[in-house]
Parts: sequence; C-alpha cells; structure tokens
Amino acid sequence: MLLRRDGHEVTVLERDPESVPRSGDRAWERWTRSGVTQFRQPHFLQSRGRIVLEEELPGVVSALAQAGGLRFDPLRLMPPSIVDREPRSGDMRFQTVTARRPVLEQVLGRAAHAEPGLEIRRGVCVRELMMTAYDGTPHVRGVRADSGEQFEADLVVDAMGRRSQLPRWLEEAGSRPIHEESEDSGFIYYTRYFRSRNGGIPEFRAPILTSAGTFSILTLPGDNDTWSVTLYISAGDTPLKRLRDPDRWTALVAACPAHAHWLDGEPITGVLAMGGVTDRYRRFSSDGRPMVTGVAAVGDACACTNPSNGRGMSLGLMHVQRLRDVIGAHLENPRELAEAWDEATEAELTPWYRENVAEDRARIAEMEALRHGLGPEPPRTRSALLRRALLAAVPRDADAFRAFLASRCCLTPLRETLANPEFVEHIFRVASDSPAPRPAGPNRVQVLDLLDDLRAAA
Repeated sequence: MLLRRDGHEVTVLERDPESVPRSGDRAWERWTRSGVTQFRQPHFLQSRGRIVLEEELPGVVSALAQAGGLRFDPLRLMPPSIVDREPRSGDMRFQTVTARRPVLEQVLGRAAHAEPGLEIRRGVCVRELMMTAYDGTPHVRGVRADSGEQFEADLVVDAMGRRSQLPRWLEEAGSRPIHEESEDSGFIYYTRYFRSRNGGIPEFRAPILTSAGTFSILTLPGDNDTWSVTLYISAGDTPLKRLRDPDRWTALVAACPAHAHWLDGEPITGVLAMGGVTDRYRRFSSDGRPMVTGVAAVGDACACTNPSNGRGMSLGLMHVQRLRDVIGAHLENPRELAEAWDEATEAELTPWYRENVAEDRARIAEMEALRHGLGPEPPRTRSALLRRALLAAVPRDADAFRAFLASRCCLTPLRETLANPEFVEHIFRVASDSPAPRPAGPNRVQVLDLLDDLRAAA
C-alpha cells in the first residue's frame, strides 16, 4: 500500500487462496491462513506498529478500532510501588490499538483490497526466482509461479515471514549461500483465549510478561473483550509438557496469585500449543558488497525471534516503512538499493534481533538452572549486569519503568538507553535499595506436586 501510494506498480502474490473474510468474527472463526503458523497464537501490536500505521495508513488504525480493537496504554501497567505517577511529555508514544492476529489481518486485508491500483493475486504459489546479472552480481528479475506464470519486476520483496524459502531459491539459482544465523529459541507455548462475560478485560496485577521460575506467564489483551493467557516453558522440560492438558494448565494459572483472575472469562479455545520457534537472522551482504540485487527481505523473512515479546508485527511494519524510503531514493540503481537496504536493516532491525536473542538465551539458562535445582548464574557480561539492575529498578522507579517499556514497545533498544552513564548510575542506585521480588507463582517442587496431584486424581 505504501509503495502504491508512491506511484509504483505493485503486485502482491499471496500463497493462501482464501479471500479476506467480511468481518473480524468470521476471520477468527473460519479463516485458515495455513501459511501463517502463528495465526491464532498470542498477538499484540506494540506501540511502534501503531505509530507507523498512524503515520502512513491512519485509516487502518480507525478501521481496527471500529472492528473492536482495544485502545491500550501500557503505562497503566506501572506498579503501585512507584511513587512518581505524574504524566510526562511523550507518554502518548506508548499507546497502541491491538487485536487478535486474525482480526488485525482482516482489517489490513480489507484495506489493501480497497487500495486503488493495488493488484493482489491470491492462491499464487511462487516456485523459483528468475535471475540475471547486474554489474557482476546475481540479480533477481522476477519470480515464476507453480503454474508457470512469470512475474517480472524491478524489485522482488520477500515478505514470506519466518517460513521464507528465499535462501534456498537463491542457491538453486546459482547464488552463493547468504549469511544465516539460526537457533531454536528453546520455548514451548501453551495458550488459551477467553472472552469476557461482563465486558472489558481483567485488571493487570502483574506485568504482561512475568517470569515465574521454570515457567513464564504472558497475558495479552485483545479485541472485542477477548484476551489470551500463555504459559511457556523450556522445550527440554518434559514434566511441564503436561500443560497441554486443559485441567493442568488451568490449575497452574490458578496457583499464580496475580494471574488467577484471568481465568474469569469464557474459554473460546482449548490449549493451543506451539514449539520449534526459531530465532533467525539473515544478511544478504558480505564484506560491504551485496551478494544479490533485485530482492529485499522484510520483517521476519530477514530477522525473526520468539513471539513472547510481541515485536514481530511492529518491527515488520517499521522495516517496510524504511524499505519504502530506500526504494524512493535508490530504485533506479539496484546496487545502491541493496547497499542502502543492508545499511538501514543493520542500523534499525538487527539491534532488536540481537537484544531479543540475548534475552531468550538468558531466560532459557535460568529455566534450565532452576529445574535442575541450581540458582541463576551471575551476569557474565556488562550488558547482562546492566539489564539485571534495570529489572530490579523497574518496580520502584518511573524512569526505569519508562525505559524498560520503551524497549518492550519497540521504541528504543535497551543498548541505547543503557549507554547513558547517568541513567546507569541511577538504576544501580535504585536497584541497590530494592527488595527481592515476591515469587509470581509456585516454585518448582510445588508445580510438579500440583501436576502430579491432578494426574493422581484423574
């Protein structure tokens, strides 16, 4: 839509054949979207995504609100232990409008189909790339579909998400292998959706994402008085895989004092399990030179992380916005476009990937240590030490809370915030006076006893 409004001829090739449903309810109930594995998994539109949409496609934000999207201000999550509760300049940036993934995609899909001059071809499955050379570098000049139909283009945009086959297609076309880093995030998610029986969503008595020893709890508000609750664990924690059972899942949520009331709704799904979530980073440049031209990967097709921080959609929208800018300046020169796109991606998307992966690794290490009866290891790097100090200061200090929220909302990476010596000194001072946090749920022994008791009762 952004490229079409800049005057470009744009054709969208969508593998899934189903048309966009007429309403969000139908999208939730009947839209399959087999090409999107996480279609009905937890979803939240972070503030950065709302900002991009309001800057570029304000009608989409209005349509999402009309479809029942929830206007949500994460500042309402500020813990009661923070004394300074005065509003500040810039607080509006934290606000968002969020919805379940099928509802948000239905709104975007309807808007795209209404966009004048935008061609959308559904049910077209791309088979391979069409290649040539540009200035001695492999160049993508278009794609060929399973049907044999060919689509030539000045630029092919890979928006195929975490399932993208672009690296394989490039190698099959004779290009060198691109740089790729890939690792399983190590988590398994168990999610259930609810709808309110009396309107509204439950009160937040804990952060959206709460660590509770060998499991974490994620509570996400949605559209039309719906919400999701997710328990996620280490993929190696076999005893906790029994959380796939609805009774065990419910019992563990009920045993968490600040989260039990999230069960006070009508369940609208069973327990939805998801594992094998990969953190993956791809770079299409080597030694400052593009390895291929004529193609640009955006969002999850370029760098994807586990969904517990809800960054995928917002970072994808930000990345697309930057691609529009790069195309506007460099479309006539494929090499310049590839170089500028690599530079923009490394500056604005890759830092978020690195931050998320570091957090994943630290959390998995903590889970594994606790389930083996060990205490968490002390921070081994300065960045880990700074992050621990920040987390200790968050429940006590308005500055620390906003800094952490800015990271969660995809507004400012922690590495930028923690590069300020005065702020670092401040959070260390606050952290040194902060009491140890109360447990968010039962400890490891209690969790296992709870699950075993239910098995015995069954």
